[in-house]
Amino acid sequence: MLHRRHLLASLSSAAALAAYGVRPAQAQDYSEFLANVRAQALAQGFSSSIVSRALALTSRPNEKVLKLDRHQPEFTLTWAQYRDRVLPESRFQKGRAAYGEQKALMSPITSRFGCDDRGVMGIWGLESGFGAHTGTFSIIDALATLGFDGRRSTYFRGELLKALQILNDGDIAPEAMLGSYAGAMGQAQFMPSAYLRFAADGDGDGKRNIWTSDADVFASIANYLGRSGWRRNEPWGQEISLTKPIAQTEVGRTKTHTLGEWMEMGVRRTDGGRFSRTDVKGAIVRPDGEGTQAFMTYHNFNVIRRYNPSDYYALGVGLLGTGIVSA
Repeated sequence: MLHRRHLLASLSSAAALAAYGVRPAQAQDYSEFLANVRAQALAQGFSSSIVSRALALTSRPNEKVLKLDRHQPEFTLTWAQYRDRVLPESRFQKGRAAYGEQKALMSPITSRFGCDDRGVMGIWGLESGFGAHTGTFSIIDALATLGFDGRRSTYFRGELLKALQILNDGDIAPEAMLGSYAGAMGQAQFMPSAYLRFAADGDGDGKRNIWTSDADVFASIANYLGRSGWRRNEPWGQEISLTKPIAQTEVGRTKTHTLGEWMEMGVRRTDGGRFSRTDVKGAIVRPDGEGTQAFMTYHNFNVIRRYNPSDYYALGVGLLGTGIVSA
């Protein structure tokens, strides 16, 4: 009976893996893949015990990771739909409460790293709901799965080796390195490569813990934005109104004019007033086309896009951060 249960379990596992495109032969080859990764990590000078402990967290391709990777939704949201989904009033309320608790810690850190609280609060809120949702996947397991059998196996194998480098540095224990199915880690949702470039120690303990140290989370996001060119005390953008039609071909984040020139074309603040400065350069972003919500965007809008190259995302971060910090 015991043998039969083991046989059924084996068959069930093979069938499940096959359902996600993993052939039994591939599953058998997974151990060889891990052995090759281990050899490469050791050749880079990583600790044998750390590498063994980390790779012990994965024994076969993770079926749930493959399902999520291969069955991503293909529908496209409009800006209005995206805005309503990611910027409900409840998120602003939660963010204001979180900022009230964290401002004394956050503000000196963001200043030190060349950023400000608006950018950090906006990203922290969109990426992890102010630290509430950081992902429950083992990063090693997820990246090994995608490195072995993913759509971009070379990329994910590289990220796996970078994750092992982070573990080798001692910032986090292998079992505590958790995040999304695609390998984004902690409250800041950094991929390992971004972590190695931008993660920072905010609390002075010698580690860069973007999972459970609020100070390190704030320092890491601020460092990312600061090193990407953030200009302190400058706005990312603002909503505008148009007194004259402007064709969609004339807008977009790369089509900049001075505010004086935009005003000549009929651009105004939402209250109908004129801009106080005429020399500042900006670009109009109007994601849903003519007759819909429009924004004047400035330099810091493009810096936010360095974190995630999406106009929707940058608008969301800007509106959320400003709505929280300026309330």
